[in-house]
Amino acid sequence: MGCRSVARLGEGQDNVAFEVDGELIVRFAKGDTDVLREARLLEVVAGVSPFAVPTPVFVEPECMAYRKLPGVPLVDLTPPPGIAKVLNAYVDTLQAIAVDAVAGLVDTDDDPVGQWLAEAHESYAAVEVPPEYRRSVERFLDTEPPARTEPSVFSHNDLGIEHVLIDPVTGDVTGIIDWTDAALCDPAYDHGLIYRDLGVLIDGPLAERAAFYARCTVLEDLAYGTQSGIQRYADEARRSLRHLFEPLEPKR
Repeated sequence: MGCRSVARLGEGQDNVAFEVDGELIVRFAKGDTDVLREARLLEVVAGVSPFAVPTPVFVEPECMAYRKLPGVPLVDLTPPPGIAKVLNAYVDTLQAIAVDAVAGLVDTDDDPVGQWLAEAHESYAAVEVPPEYRRSVERFLDTEPPARTEPSVFSHNDLGIEHVLIDPVTGDVTGIIDWTDAALCDPAYDHGLIYRDLGVLIDGPLAERAAFYARCTVLEDLAYGTQSGIQRYADEARRSLRHLFEPLEPKR
């Protein structure tokens, strides 16, 4: 028997996803994404994660299918109270996974902070930032990036709110999806994405760098959303500007 319905769920920088019969998520890779390796990684993560992660039922080099996880993407909801604290704790859980446990399953994504800042300059030059934020953005771009001494750790490496599933009634996290970008990376990075999307910054030694990544990635998302025509990225980025950059009167 053939499928009854196919609905396009969305498209990111790495994948295009479809929902089949309301039960199955089928994801097609873009570029050089290694789907087979990601499927093996999901087995490792599932043994540690307190929240559900996709369990592949069909895997090919450029395609993965898994049963739809319960919940609604957090990007489509009003964030429930305390959700940032829950997600920051989840990042800490992931980062406790030994590097040896994911050897051969992830790459190292460890660009120096100077390169992040240079790319933020390029993103800013490519888009029209609302006038009230331009002075704050330019001041950020002219500031020396924070230093880093910590080693790379395993993390989701793309823990934006579009990848967090929530029970809309209880507000509980029901699943974490899209592990394509999982990598050995700066331990501050995913904390920065949580700050970017939810406006809550962690305490402690990673806070300054988390804020740095939040500001760099919001400019990247604004540029990507504008240039690709995927409006969701641009809209979310503009909303995040409100807590990442102080609104100031434009220079006269």
